[in-house]
Amino acid sequence: MANGFWGRAISAVIVAVMLTIGAAAPSFAQSVRVSVNGTPITDSQIAQRVRLFAIEGNKTGSRGATDQLIDEAIQLAEAKRLGITVTNAQIDDALQQIARNMNVSKDKLIGLLQQGGVGMDTLRDRLRAAIAWNAVTEQAIMPQVQVSDLQLDQQAASKVQTYQTFDYILKEIIFVGAGSSGRTGQANNYRSKFAGCDSAVNLSMGFTDAAVIDVGRRHATQLPEAIAKELAGLNVGGITKPRVVGTGVSMLAVCEKVQAQDLTFIKSDLRADAGNAALKGQVTTYLADLRKSAKIIYN
Repeated sequence: MANGFWGRAISAVIVAVMLTIGAAAPSFAQSVRVSVNGTPITDSQIAQRVRLFAIEGNKTGSRGATDQLIDEAIQLAEAKRLGITVTNAQIDDALQQIARNMNVSKDKLIGLLQQGGVGMDTLRDRLRAAIAWNAVTEQAIMPQVQVSDLQLDQQAASKVQTYQTFDYILKEIIFVGAGSSGRTGQANNYRSKFAGCDSAVNLSMGFTDAAVIDVGRRHATQLPEAIAKELAGLNVGGITKPRVVGTGVSMLAVCEKVQAQDLTFIKSDLRADAGNAALKGQVTTYLADLRKSAKIIYN
């Protein structure tokens, strides 16, 4: 499976397609309205999709429903060409995930769709197309996406603030337990006596429930903005003001501090954004090209 921005991009595609579920299982005599590479799309399917659109608040009507069904026929055909299959187990898992996201049971989800006139087979067919297209995206489209490291470096460098240009070795001094006001008083007392990292543990012995933790090396870009700004104003041997955290009251002591610009963490976020945008564009182009080459006959 993909990771990094690929993982995020796949997740975005899955969420999007699952929010547009629906493809009909006809229950009465039908007329074929469109043929896509020989695959028929009936008036019953279109009517079902319009009902689903009504549930979603989509007002594109029959035209939008028809276009969506055409896209799904093309997506399934491309998946078949690439040897991609979707199992019933995958569809069942997707159904269960949708129900969890909506905080309802699977049976309740089915009931809600049926109340809107959307049958269970409609949902399963729609999910089959969604899962198949996700696999096409991962297998055939992702390898084409390129993100320029040079551009990322330039963008990251432009975003770095002065306080983000330091590399630290830190220790955390934490006063553990409830009662933040009392713990803060102890922390301030400790802070007034602090004489550097070498004596941090010995100093803590004179306080109740105080612990010294080796945080290790951290670059400023890895730290919350408020802490990074405070640390930038401290020299080696300095210690931050007490902060209430989930486990008590915490302070950070500066054991080493050097000027060092590290764009890794800023680039990571930029890469995710750039990758998602590039992938979205490639997916749109790929589907548009498939549609241009498809034999679509309207009746």
